[in-house]
Amino acid sequence: MTQDGTPRDAEAFGAWLGRQLKRKGMSQSDLAGALDVTRAAVSAWITGRAMPRIEKIHQIEEALDLAAGASATRDETPESSGYVSWHHRLAHSDGGRELGNAAAFAFDASLAVTAREATQNSLDEWWDRTRPVRVRFTLNEISGERLRRLQEAIRWDELAPHIEAASDTKHKVGRTLSDGLNELRETGKLLLLRIDDYNANGLTGPEYDDGRFAAVVRRQLESRKSDAAAGGSFGLGKATIWGASLFGLVIVNSTLSEPYEGLRERRMIGRIDLPWHELNGVQYAGPAWLGNRDPLREAAARSWWAGERTIEELHLTRHSSDAGTSFLVVGAHDPAGEATTLEEMHQLLVRGLANDFWASMVGGSGRSPMLEVSVRALRDDKEVIAEERVDPHVCEPARARAVRAFLDRTTVSRLAKTDDVVELSVPLTVPPLKTDAGDRPVEHRAVLLVTLAAKSSEKPNRLIAMRGTRMTILDRPVTGVPLGSPEFQAVLLAGTAADSGASAAEAFLRAAEPPEHNDWKPTEDLTSTYARGATTRLKEFRRAVLATIRTAVKPAEPVGESEAPPVLRDLTDLGPAQAPRTKGYPTVRSAIGGVDKDGAWRIRVEVKLPEREDPWVLRPLLRFATRSGPKPEARWASLSAESNCEVSGDILLCSPRERIAVFTGVSEVTSHPAAGRMLVAEVNLIQAKDGSR
Repeated sequence: MTQDGTPRDAEAFGAWLGRQLKRKGMSQSDLAGALDVTRAAVSAWITGRAMPRIEKIHQIEEALDLAAGASATRDETPESSGYVSWHHRLAHSDGGRELGNAAAFAFDASLAVTAREATQNSLDEWWDRTRPVRVRFTLNEISGERLRRLQEAIRWDELAPHIEAASDTKHKVGRTLSDGLNELRETGKLLLLRIDDYNANGLTGPEYDDGRFAAVVRRQLESRKSDAAAGGSFGLGKATIWGASLFGLVIVNSTLSEPYEGLRERRMIGRIDLPWHELNGVQYAGPAWLGNRDPLREAAARSWWAGERTIEELHLTRHSSDAGTSFLVVGAHDPAGEATTLEEMHQLLVRGLANDFWASMVGGSGRSPMLEVSVRALRDDKEVIAEERVDPHVCEPARARAVRAFLDRTTVSRLAKTDDVVELSVPLTVPPLKTDAGDRPVEHRAVLLVTLAAKSSEKPNRLIAMRGTRMTILDRPVTGVPLGSPEFQAVLLAGTAADSGASAAEAFLRAAEPPEHNDWKPTEDLTSTYARGATTRLKEFRRAVLATIRTAVKPAEPVGESEAPPVLRDLTDLGPAQAPRTKGYPTVRSAIGGVDKDGAWRIRVEVKLPEREDPWVLRPLLRFATRSGPKPEARWASLSAESNCEVSGDILLCSPRERIAVFTGVSEVTSHPAAGRMLVAEVNLIQAKDGSR
């Protein structure tokens, strides 16, 4: 008791009572009338200034339809209360319709992409930096009684008519919904994908105002990541979690790193992303939330603090009190169609997580890794595939060795032994921000690690680049390697992955990433944020990285003729020269781009070159696809060489003996046959007679 006789938990009781009134939709005056007390007395209870007598507490429980003793245990709604329901957003009054979540189409549809984005988000929410973030993926195919109990817990009978109404097969999302319903009816089975993270922040913050909860559950295209080392800045990644459900349905259970409403554990909310639909004469926008009705907001649902039984029925029991969030993807599938069985999905998840996060899972002597990841598969809660922890030293032995050597400070200056790791420095000049144009550029020294490839390596002579959380950003072959060089693996650590204080370089490289986080290249974010020359500085950095690798693996001494194998002696034979033979013709390997704010197409083109001694002299043509007839040609406003080529006017001169050349082009807007966003661009190559215009 305090000096004035008030119980010490009066404040906690008051917060709990306030939540119950909101849940019930009662005012303080309503409760005062039901208990035959004054409104001032109820106000004193809610603010923690007083505590009701025991007989009044029993009356409060009865008035609020709570189980006896709920006020002592601070239990929320009883399991059978029925206060939780779906709350659907009504259609726009102006007739506008969304036939799907556009954010979900910003990525290639794939279960591997879902795993990548979810794990990246967990890393970005790392709570206690002395321990790793733990992420666990669980596949669970349920049927029979388990399926029935889950459907009751998520109010399936209430939700299913809306899914039926939205399953219009004329639209992409509608077709997916229709497939999901048909599969559920025919098989009587439902696949769940549960994604748990531990030692993360959890969905903290208020229901509607700024915070992690609102950013994830209520808002689109919002990223709450203020740390420059965070993986995403577009707020798009969370959409891939909902996109992994045939129904766009995800249920969330979060343990918070900081209390909300005086509580931390079992904060629950559900969300379904449906397209516009009409049911019983009422039009709905599409999204709906599973939660408690908010009496202060029409058709809005609040999160609720669930009991343990509800959590169990929803297959969302967390196995630790660590802060973090569990996402239950209901009706999980691989949108790409690559994996269709439980076993194939398990394999796909393990492989994808290993490719994307192997470096995050490497620790040093006396230092824990940033991340631990595991995958398991169940069928009706019984283990089908044992939990498999992804081990970077098994899936990426050479590269993991390189990162471990960097963390342990055991790198060397030159390759001498099989397990040696060379550490080199590559400069990156970070230009000033446009808002600070008078500032001087910042010089950053990225770390380049080179080691010999493992015998089991399927793809030697490659570069893997990363920043902050050491998620793989760039994975590309290293071409132009000197003759006689050993097979190798190269790892580039940039930004705060190389130096914890390199926040300027971290932010620069983050701005150079597209939403997929799979490259560093000129982006609208980069050019709009940084002063002129940012694109040039990025290209210089990329070229310097490749040049440094080629120097590092170059043999120390030339091979003498007496030591050369026959195949090399034949190559250096000074007999009569034979006419060079060339097979094939240069082709466009990939063309990636989009329309900028000025309406111009910006395209990055990789050209596949048949190897020959003479340079290829090409003219790239920009055309726009049409349904029929000729494809109109547009002019280039500018062409820029990126690697293994030079630009002279509108002519591309590709270096001899190279297999890949890369250039970027910007279209001349005045030559477009229509607005750029209404066009589909194509790039073709024709051979030019010389390097002149």
